[in-house]
Amino acid sequence: MKFVDPKTDIAFKKIFGNDAHKSILIEFLNEILELDYPIESVEISDTYQPPKIYGLKSTSLDIKAKDQSKREFLIEMQVAKETWFSKRAIYYSSKAYGQQLAIGGNYQELKPVIFLGILDFTAFDHESHLSRYLLLNKETKQHDLKDLEFNFIELKKFNKSENELETVADKWIYFIQQAIKLDHIPENTDTPALRLAYEVAAQHQWTSEELEIYEAQEMEIYRSQNILQTARTEGLEYGLQQGRQEGRQEGEKLKALEIAKGMLKKGLDLQTISELTALTQKEIENCR
Repeated sequence: MKFVDPKTDIAFKKIFGNDAHKSILIEFLNEILELDYPIESVEISDTYQPPKIYGLKSTSLDIKAKDQSKREFLIEMQVAKETWFSKRAIYYSSKAYGQQLAIGGNYQELKPVIFLGILDFTAFDHESHLSRYLLLNKETKQHDLKDLEFNFIELKKFNKSENELETVADKWIYFIQQAIKLDHIPENTDTPALRLAYEVAAQHQWTSEELEIYEAQEMEIYRSQNILQTARTEGLEYGLQQGRQEGRQEGEKLKALEIAKGMLKKGLDLQTISELTALTQKEIENCR
């Protein structure tokens, strides 16, 4: 059995943004997020539709959904590293929150917006692969402002093997991270929704058109990663070359200064020493 990579646009949306399989998104969010009360039903905006093969979008994937209480969930899969991703998360969430209220509406109508970013890179300087950010009172740590919260899964920090998966949340993260490398559904896949996610991700369930689009998006991701790696490699090499050049220049400067000291001791004037060593007269004076 071969699975698609859930991190690609078409796969992510077919698995998590599919009206026909809402149980997948419901269980995933309930297991990952520390919600005050669980999601029982969802309404998914812009549900899964196979995109055209041109104009592929391979770096950010979005699903928007509302639950039975009208809480809004923004789920984004970010493949390529983006320095200001956290700012964009705040912007998207704040914008979604503001758009709930029509002109003349009552503030009491506003519902919480919960952001979940699934990142295929390291974004924050802590060890945990799963983090949650709330608006807290600085002194008391009370959580009085509850309408915005931000959750992040950093896949690069998740290093559990199949046998080490303990919670259902672990198994969902493992699915997103490792499905592309697996040839079987893990034996510890013990919830119907998670098993369904693997079944939807199985390539033999996909049409030839969907697979063609998936492969094009996968190639685009690899191409972007190769471009980034090439830039890093070339940048490192350039830095090393610059370092070597600066080192040679510094060595030549030190040698010239030693020669200048010897000339000063022999009584040569500053103008002559400057012409012979290419040092400035001020540099030569500092040798005294």
